[in-house]
Amino acid sequence: MSDRPPVAPTEAIAEQYARRDAAVDAQRYSLFDAAALQAQQERLRAMRALWRRQGWAGLAGRSFTEVGCGSGGNLLDLLRLGADAQRLTGLELLPERVAAARACLPAAVRIELGDAAQAAVEPGSQDAVMAFTVFSSVLDDHQQQRLAAAMWTWVRPGGGVLCYDFAVGNPRNPDVRGVPPARVRQLFPGARLTL
Repeated sequence: MSDRPPVAPTEAIAEQYARRDAAVDAQRYSLFDAAALQAQQERLRAMRALWRRQGWAGLAGRSFTEVGCGSGGNLLDLLRLGADAQRLTGLELLPERVAAARACLPAAVRIELGDAAQAAVEPGSQDAVMAFTVFSSVLDDHQQQRLAAAMWTWVRPGGGVLCYDFAVGNPRNPDVRGVPPARVRQLFPGARLTL
């Protein structure tokens, strides 16, 4: 038994990231790394194809929220794909990542610090809510479900949630776990799942 008080789920996630080596992560995910560049380009092609299948001719006039926006790279990609800066919102738990996102994104992009499940996003207001490698970092089942439920309420009719994540765990990283399609179905039971 531990004398240490229980850690809130968002604090646990922050502690997970504090254990990581930021310099190694920066190098690993730098677009100067061929694998990182290829992965980013594959995500862009997949997003574009998915949205075109939805009948979207472009992103102008559509609202997007990204949970776990990090330093803003995916929001920059949305801007490059034609999204309007004033219709983009990034939610991030870590203050240093909020600062990095704020430094590279236009001022019209809304960036909020804190627990995404408690964010002030208007229900039914978003064409798409994105979560890239978010659920694999949330190790608590209840916290995952809480976050997914909040995200689903933000989606307007005809919109959706776009998750990009690991389907299997990483045995060398105990701070992440895989999120297979069956788990995504549990998190978003009212959704039509496209893989």
